[in-house]
Amino acid sequence: MARWLAGLAGLTAVGSVAGVTVARSLTRRVTSDDPYAGEDFELLHDDRSVVVTTEDGVPLAVRECGPPDAPLTVVFAHGFCLRMGAFHFQRDRLAAQWGDQVRMVFYDQRGHGLSGDASPETFTVPQLGKDLESVLAVLAPRGPVVLVGHSMGGMTVLSHARQFPHRYPNRIVGAAMISSAAEGVSRSPLGEILRNPALEAARFAVRYAPGLLHRGRGVVRSVIGPILRAASYGDEGISPSVVAFSERMMHDTNVHTLVGFLHALEVHDETAALPTLAKIPTLVACGDRDLLTPLEYSQEMAAALPKSELVIAEGAGHLVQLEQPELIDEALVRLVERATPSKLQALTRRLRERTRHG
Repeated sequence: MARWLAGLAGLTAVGSVAGVTVARSLTRRVTSDDPYAGEDFELLHDDRSVVVTTEDGVPLAVRECGPPDAPLTVVFAHGFCLRMGAFHFQRDRLAAQWGDQVRMVFYDQRGHGLSGDASPETFTVPQLGKDLESVLAVLAPRGPVVLVGHSMGGMTVLSHARQFPHRYPNRIVGAAMISSAAEGVSRSPLGEILRNPALEAARFAVRYAPGLLHRGRGVVRSVIGPILRAASYGDEGISPSVVAFSERMMHDTNVHTLVGFLHALEVHDETAALPTLAKIPTLVACGDRDLLTPLEYSQEMAAALPKSELVIAEGAGHLVQLEQPELIDEALVRLVERATPSKLQALTRRLRERTRHG
């Protein structure tokens, strides 16, 4: 108990400093110009709803839009402390662009959003790769698939490729890793925070004393929350509504999930997946102001993937798909064009031209 309380004291001290710094940063971002004022960021909740049960019994909340018999399925896996709504702009704009030629599938990772909680020992990147396979088995048992992962979702895609290489390229014909990394984030600012001894107390509590963690949840959030918020966006002119939406997703994440996945992000290594992903067209994208998975991680991945396109979002932070959605949307359209049969390529090009000139 004494060690736990000492850990909380350490977390409080770190959190106070981080909180002040981030508060100042966020204050500068709040402007009267908000292009997304009134935006319905819960659009995905109106899509077709499915529940997929994983191999260990965790219910995953899934949403899908587009015809079930569309020629291509694109599956989106979100990042740490987020939920499927993190792809709001992709759902909104790409559905209109692709029409009935693409079905999009979104799901909440275990412990996130509307999906069920799980045992702390299952909060690992390899398990997330297995969860993705469960989603594919139910939602896309046949036909070509493109996988899109942001942050921890990109690690999920990498893990799936390592564990299920026989799916590539016969079923999985393309993949996107956005603001992600093939191995642990120890070299990033987040990695430095994760090495803080005070966090060991929180990790211990997740496994052995969840009641204590519940009592200290505010302190844990005071450390991790400011770091995630500060790293989310690179442009101080970001829409206040977008900032509020992403903060809401982070705040709504269960503290057990938050702490439980920290170690996974630090130690994961899915570099063995790169030879499998090298067989298919890929997209690697990152903001050059990303503090959680800095640009060097994406550059290293792209260098190992001969069929990759590296997209660098100038001035963007970790949540690049929310901060510069047009850039990411266009890159995903190009990925689909490279990954799909010629008939769909031609159709997506026509849709793209129609959007530009319409």
